[in-house]
Amino acid sequence: MIRLMFTIIAGVLLGGVVHLVSVLALPRIATQDAYSRLTPMTKENAVTALPLAEPNNAPMPFMDPAFAVAICRYDLKDGPLKLTVPVSQAYTSVSFYTRNEVAYYAINDRSAGRKVIELDLMTEAQHSELPEDEEVTAADRLIIDSPTVTGLIVLKALAPEPGLMPQAQASLAASRCTIETEPPAKQPEPAPPAPAPAPAPKGKR
Repeated sequence: MIRLMFTIIAGVLLGGVVHLVSVLALPRIATQDAYSRLTPMTKENAVTALPLAEPNNAPMPFMDPAFAVAICRYDLKDGPLKLTVPVSQAYTSVSFYTRNEVAYYAINDRSAGRKVIELDLMTEAQHSELPEDEEVTAADRLIIDSPTVTGLIVLKALAPEPGLMPQAQASLAASRCTIETEPPAKQPEPAPPAPAPAPAPKGKR
């Protein structure tokens, strides 16, 4: 009886290990993952709008028909990427995924607190190469480190009513996702004020 219980417990543990390994390895060995499916219909380092979700025809699974969706399929081998997304009237979100579909960052218009979501995406190595005297932690410059050189950025804009879908699509169409080949230009330091002129000598009376 004890031997049977040990056999059952060992079988359950072995099955759990096999299941866990399969789940973790599936994104890496799958040939039709999200990145592969989106490659033929998207441009590299550019924002591409996806067609609206339909019941029997959706570019990606679990797409919400109330959202306009656009994709930036990025490759950082040539340098950091600059992303700007105008905020729509209702709700806008931006999510970041690695090449293996692992989500590593997300931001929306509420957390951004401004009319345009603007940030720089780069690898950890590119981040470490930034000049030390550059204000990389400034509030107006958000820097995101990508764990992988390639990946996906998913842009979503909510249309609360069907008639507002064109406005949501227009906000995503105005988004930009481009590689920065040149380092950000530094602001010139203000010139020191000119010395005050010396007072003229007084004449003799």
